[in-house]
Amino acid sequence: MKTVVCFGEIMGRLAPEQFYRFAQACPGKLDLTFAGAEANVAASIAMLGGQSAFVSALPRHVIADACVRTLRGLGVDTEHLLRVDEGRLGLYFVETGANQRASKVVYDRSYSSVSLVPGDAYQWQEIYNGATWLHVSGITPALSQQAAEATKIAAMKAKEKGLTVSCDLNFRKKLWQWDSTCSARELAEKTMREILPYVDVVIGNEEDAADVLGIHAEGSDVEAGVLSIEKYPQVAAAISEQFTNLKKVAITLRESISATHNNWGAMLFDTATKEASFAPIANGEYQAYEIRDIVDRVGGGDSFAAGLVFALSSGEFPEDQNAISFAVAASCLAHSIKGDFNFNDRSEVEALMQGNASGRVVR
Repeated sequence: MKTVVCFGEIMGRLAPEQFYRFAQACPGKLDLTFAGAEANVAASIAMLGGQSAFVSALPRHVIADACVRTLRGLGVDTEHLLRVDEGRLGLYFVETGANQRASKVVYDRSYSSVSLVPGDAYQWQEIYNGATWLHVSGITPALSQQAAEATKIAAMKAKEKGLTVSCDLNFRKKLWQWDSTCSARELAEKTMREILPYVDVVIGNEEDAADVLGIHAEGSDVEAGVLSIEKYPQVAAAISEQFTNLKKVAITLRESISATHNNWGAMLFDTATKEASFAPIANGEYQAYEIRDIVDRVGGGDSFAAGLVFALSSGEFPEDQNAISFAVAASCLAHSIKGDFNFNDRSEVEALMQGNASGRVVR
């Protein structure tokens, strides 16, 4: 298997234990782990048995050293991760919700190293040697104009080298603030429309198409947790009509009954055949995974992206149905893991694909 390169920001993640609120936990103890959309994908691919490399910029200090060691310990190649004197390690704080109380995220990412380093500081020709795939997201471009340009350069250089490029739209309204002349949604659309012409596989959730591209699924009410599943092939077709370079469009389908009870599935649309594959499938029909006791949903979308990129890049899942089934099963299991990284291996994912969902003890 060739290497999947992931470019973006990695941060420190600070969270109270269990379901404590910050008002209860502070002052006091918070758990520190490391996370970031593209780093989550790199880590998950490595744990699934693939080869992945993470490219970013980090400051020179001991906390960033620990971050790099964490990635290396999971099997991620960090050879081309820049260590610089400018900027800082970004942080984010997450309070895990339960039942009808939503999870909350607070960002502290301004002036992070990756938001300050220009795109031409990375040795793209060397980075892409031996690689076949680049994965980026819409989160890093939201940090700064510099980071947006770097993401675009990464995608352009990847296409010049013949790599497949995937992009998770990942709209984060709180982050798109670097151009005061337009709204967060307008800035996201303008920026991502400059990156998407270099993308082969685009990934989004039930909101991203509307928030980033202005394409809506008729009959869906995301806030109410109601999705018109049958309308999403039309959404994917509309995206592919605007970006004819796309080969596949993947959309995750999350129906939120509460913070700890979600229905979870996804669709993969082939732009050449105009065929849509849904997962999971039961008795020949789409039937979402019902996740009733979510441990941590942050990073769930990244685990889906990782599963899909792993399946599509490995060559071992030639049918779209198999690839999307693998990705959905991987991300379903991620909801049982505390933290952003998906600590599930390929055998566990394939067991769920085959219907082993009882949670019985494996002896």
